[in-house]
Parts: sequence; structure tokens; C-alpha cells
Amino acid sequence: MIRTIIMLIFWALAAPVAALIGFPASFIMGDVRVLYRLFMWGARAGIWITGVRVQPIGLDKFDHSRSYIFMTNHVSNLDPPIQIPLIPKRSSVMVKKELFDVPILGRSMRMGSMVPVDRGNRDAGIEAVRTAKAVVEAGLNMTIYVEGKRSFDGRLLPFKKGPFYLAAECGVPVIPVTIVGTHYTMPKARFAIKPGLVKVIFHPPIEPRDFGSRDCLMEKVRAAIDSGLPEECRQGASFAAAAAQRHEGKFA
Repeated sequence: MIRTIIMLIFWALAAPVAALIGFPASFIMGDVRVLYRLFMWGARAGIWITGVRVQPIGLDKFDHSRSYIFMTNHVSNLDPPIQIPLIPKRSSVMVKKELFDVPILGRSMRMGSMVPVDRGNRDAGIEAVRTAKAVVEAGLNMTIYVEGKRSFDGRLLPFKKGPFYLAAECGVPVIPVTIVGTHYTMPKARFAIKPGLVKVIFHPPIEPRDFGSRDCLMEKVRAAIDSGLPEECRQGASFAAAAAQRHEGKFA
């Protein structure tokens, strides 16, 4: 609990300082990279304060000069500040629109081309996909938590369809990502953070030529993310069987 409070105090103090330096620099230079780097440094430092240690796996499996859509599981509020600083180049993120009302954070997210999502509004969801497409076409990465909300038990929830429409529209490679350990360090509905090891597994990219249909791409991404989960959280065999039955049904 003490580490968590210290982290929150650190972020509360660091955010205005980062804004004080980053906002003017961004306006003068016409580039938000200074602001982005400051916030990424703050995210890393805050996580370090909690005693959580991060082990990235698979960063050597893809070309860091290209743009990608990173599709990842989601079990904890710690996932974004752990994962985003690991991604080469600047990454946008689809985030719930309420966060854009938070002072400093909201302004920073707008400058960083983050994409607001209203999960209860279908039309707003379609607009979010259009906005995300423009961000990717501008050369940024996009990070999407494809379940749309956090899992209580670490197992994968049903995926939202929007990210796969986006991937098909943009025609850039998709990298499935598995986050392991944040379910232990800070599960959903718990405030305190436990020290521990978190692994962020970057799976090999799925190239546009290998997408197949949107449903096929969804199954490939789900299988990759699922393969990195602890054995007790995997759906592997049962999911593969269900997918096979769906395909048999289509062609029966």
C-alpha cells in the first residue's frame, strides 16, 4: 500500500513538471516527442517505485522502424504504463473517453494523438476506428486492448471487432502481445500494488498478406496471446476446437 501511495504522489508531482517542460517544447518545436518521452520516463519511474520489475520478451522479433498495430490482453491498470514505454517509436492508444477530462493528462493525450473510445456508443466506436486509421497512416504505432475491458481472472475475454476492422483498413502488420504478471501485482478491483515480475511478450508480427478474413485474423491474434498466458489461464485446446467447429459450420 505504501509503495502504491508513493507512486501516485510521484505521478501527481511529475505530471505538472513534465507538462511545464513538455508543453512549451512541443509548441516551439512543433513536435510532441519531448512531451511523450517525459511521460514515458515518468511511467517507468512510477512502476519502478512500486517494486514491479518488467521483463520484455520478443522485441527482437520485429523491425522497429515500421509501424504496427499492437493487440494485447488486459488484466490491470498497470498494463499501459508498463507496456507503452517498451514499444519502439511513439504509440497511440485507444483509451476510454472519460480520461480526456482529467486535467493535464487529457491535454497530453490529445497532443499525443491518443484515440478516445466511448464503449457504450456504437457510432462513437466507428468514429474511433476512423480516427485510429488516420493516426496509423501518419506513421504512429497503435496499441489496442482488444478485450475492451480488464479480465478478472487473467483468462481472455471475447474480443471487440473494431480493432480487426482497423487492421484490415490500414494494411499494417499486427503484433499480438501477452502481458503476464499484472494480474498478480494489481488485479482488477484492487488498489494496492504488490512487487513482482511482469513479462511483456511480443509475438511475431502477422503480416497483412497473412490476415485472411477478419475472423481468421481475430483467431490468429487470440491464439498467439493465449499461448503466452500461464497454463492455468489458457483456453488453447478448447478454443481451437470451437474455431474448427465454426469453420466446419461455414462450409457444411
